[in-house]
Amino acid sequence: MIPYKSIIQINKKKGIAIYLQLTNAIIGLIKDGTLISGAKLPSSRKLSDLLEIHRKTVLASYEELQLQGWITTLPQKGTFVSSKVPIINQKDFLKNKETTKSENAGFSFYKNEHLIAHEEKEANTTIYINDGIPDTRLAPLKELAIIYRNIVAKKNTLQFINYGTAHGNKDLRNNIAKYLNETRGLKITKDNVLITRGSQMGIYLAAQLIVKPKDCIVVGETNYISADRTFLYNGATIKRVPVDRDGLCILSLEKLCSQNLVKGIYITSHHHHPTTVTLSAERRIAILQLAKKYNFAILEDDYDYDFHYSHSPILPLASHDKNGNVMYLGSICKSVAPVFRIGYMIATKDVINEAATRRKYMDRQGDALLEMTFAKFIASGDLQRHTNKVLKIYKERRDFFCKYLKEELSDYLNFEIPKGGMAVWVQLDKKYNWEQISRIAKKHQLVITDWKNYDPTNSKHNGMRFGFASYNLKEIENLVLRLKNIFLEVKNLK
Repeated sequence: MIPYKSIIQINKKKGIAIYLQLTNAIIGLIKDGTLISGAKLPSSRKLSDLLEIHRKTVLASYEELQLQGWITTLPQKGTFVSSKVPIINQKDFLKNKETTKSENAGFSFYKNEHLIAHEEKEANTTIYINDGIPDTRLAPLKELAIIYRNIVAKKNTLQFINYGTAHGNKDLRNNIAKYLNETRGLKITKDNVLITRGSQMGIYLAAQLIVKPKDCIVVGETNYISADRTFLYNGATIKRVPVDRDGLCILSLEKLCSQNLVKGIYITSHHHHPTTVTLSAERRIAILQLAKKYNFAILEDDYDYDFHYSHSPILPLASHDKNGNVMYLGSICKSVAPVFRIGYMIATKDVINEAATRRKYMDRQGDALLEMTFAKFIASGDLQRHTNKVLKIYKERRDFFCKYLKEELSDYLNFEIPKGGMAVWVQLDKKYNWEQISRIAKKHQLVITDWKNYDPTNSKHNGMRFGFASYNLKEIENLVLRLKNIFLEVKNLK
């Protein structure tokens, strides 16, 4: 005899109707084998007495179960589990074993060695040294919320909440084109703009367009690891060129081009990722000339153009491109907050149309209401005002971070003050290694993430990025003091 009273739990305070709670409970008993095919269920009167619920509730549940095909009712005989339900080995409910979903798939699936999962964050007391991310506490949420509410309240918004174009909202494309023309010297229209969900989608789509398995793509000896993995995922062969104080070395690039069929080159021209150096104007022109000569694409990822502290930023390669070689990638995520997945790909019209076709099959379209919000946010000048505001704050944080880092940790770390961006490229004294530092750091509730990603060729340069923009001055002080205690502990171990 099945002890229905002990194994079916009804909660009258739940927001779910009681008859549905009973329905779901009986389905669960059938699925786990407690009630097998052909098993007789108690009468509605008896089950209502056992569970102390109204008989009409049980009748409603039985009707729902019958409609779903779980049970059948035979006149004069009773209610039974449907004979069409597959036979499941009956569960020994007396042992009260809870069943949980398996952690492993019951089928084979393909994994990719080039892609890795990110670490889950721990307690709030743990500090994470990040790659250089914005401070979300500075995000203009109030301004964006006002724009969003006004858009949703208008009747003509209804026309935009159906399926739309994979290219992105027309007003946003127009406004981004105007914004980039004014701030970066581009000469584009909306037809040159594809809205993406951040620059990573842009990198993925660009890789889809220019490389097939074994095609050659050139990156820096140190490079943005997510770009590397995206190219490898698409089967590309990566060739690396050295990076010095002026960015990618042109002589090495030209030699590679003369010996290989290069399909593309990936650059972070404004602040090379990860070392933060700026690609010189001379080398920018040289790369454009090589692209014309060897017919390769330039993937220019301008991820933090707006954050330059010493002087006006150098215009991107895209502003000098006369031959249609540059695919210019960027996003608003860095300027505002990562949660707002608004990015863009800028290229010739034919490339944009093909990219939109491919984007459609991985992400039918973007968030139309969010895109309309940012179209107005840009047009009103709010984006530029917000950028100007946080630029001053991040400059103050950079100066404080670098000054304090030099005062407290110059015996262990070497670095140059970056001209812009949200991170400092630090190099650890060769007497130490990041693996040891990282292990000790966890005891001090500090996590040094992804330190291996900065040296894909195992050159042992001992460098990594320390993001500063997301910490206020007090948090920076706390971070540096924790680092100091960690280094002292490592030093004493030696």
